[in-house]
This record gives sequence, structure tokens and C-alpha cells, in this order.
Amino acid sequence: MFTLNELDGMKIIMPQIKKEWYDQLIVVDGGSTDGTIEYVRENGYCLLLQKKSGMAAAFDELMEKVTGDIIITFSPDGNSMPENIPPLIEKMKEGYDIVVVSRYLDGAKSYDDTVVTAFGNWMFAKVVKLLFRVNITDLLVMFRAFKKSLVNDLEILPPRSGSWSTQLLLRASKRKLKIGEIPGDEPPRIGGISKLSPVKHGLLELETIVREFLVWR
Repeated sequence: MFTLNELDGMKIIMPQIKKEWYDQLIVVDGGSTDGTIEYVRENGYCLLLQKKSGMAAAFDELMEKVTGDIIITFSPDGNSMPENIPPLIEKMKEGYDIVVVSRYLDGAKSYDDTVVTAFGNWMFAKVVKLLFRVNITDLLVMFRAFKKSLVNDLEILPPRSGSWSTQLLLRASKRKLKIGEIPGDEPPRIGGISKLSPVKHGLLELETIVREFLVWR
């Protein structure tokens, strides 16, 4: 999971994550100053302090520490519901390579969406379906699981810009790997401030989609 000044959310969400749900839990922190780092250490969680800034760097540095076969990316700010972890794992056991916890599948809903972010996700999902022939309803959500082996198999590297998780999903779709979704609501974030800039993030997503469509085999 990734943190940057998420102490309020951590205090509520972390106790809900049961130890039997995971073999390894790593908190990747991007430089918190609100007590998040101290909370992680005090509660005995594995802490990885980012050397470089940005989500792409966070993913890249995380991969060196992961020992398991399946990786779940999770947001402890309240947007990701811990009770969706077991069904996410069960779905992966059905033979999927990537499973996304969709905020728009089978009645699931985001309570943290704005008009801009909802439209952006809808638009990108449609574009990806058209260009990559993958039927995904939630391209932008962080909450998902994937096989660690994909990182090497699909030659995933930290892009100078763009979206790491979207790059992974699009390359998996080109290889016709098994990609699925389960429904999962997104509650409002708990405290803290959203680090997402809709315009900047949207441009990075667009860049990733165009680059993967035109360049990667």
C-alpha cells in the first residue's frame, strides 16, 4: 500500500486488515510528515521509504521487496474497503492474471468521485476497450491484484511519465492474459488531502494509452 500523509485513514483502516489475509504487508511511504511513518513503525508494519518521488518510482522500488506471487495494491485512505480483499484473492485463484476492484461494476459506486473523475474514467475505459479489446469498467482505481511475474514477463519499467498500473494492464491485454473485475464500493477518503490532480493524471493516462498502443508489441 502507498501512503503520503494518511495518518487519519491508517488509524481506522489498518486494524480492519486481518493478518490471515496476507503473507507480507508493505507500506510504501512517499515522505509523510503527519505521523504516518511513526504509526507504521509503532505498529510493526514493514515500511519502505521511497528514494524517488512519484507512483512509478513507488511501484519500482516496491517490486524489489515483494516475496509473494500475488500483489494487491491498496489505499489506506478509506477509499479501499478491506472486506473486499478476500473476494479479490478468491477471484485471482480462478486463474486470473489481473483482477480490478471496480467502482462501476454490478451496482458498485464511488462516493468519492467528482464529475470530472467519473467522466475521465468512463472515457478512458471506452478508449481502452476500443483500442485494446479489453472490457474493463474501472481503469483508474488503485485497488487491484496482479501476478508479480507479470512485471518481468511484460517488461514493466518505471516510465518517466504515465501510469504504471495502466501500462501493466494494457500490456497484459495485448498478450491476451486473463483480466477480470469484482464490484467494490469506494467510500469517501478519511482525512488527509487527495494527491490526485485530475488534469495531470488524465494526461498521464492518455500518454500511457497512446504509447502502449503505438509502441509496445
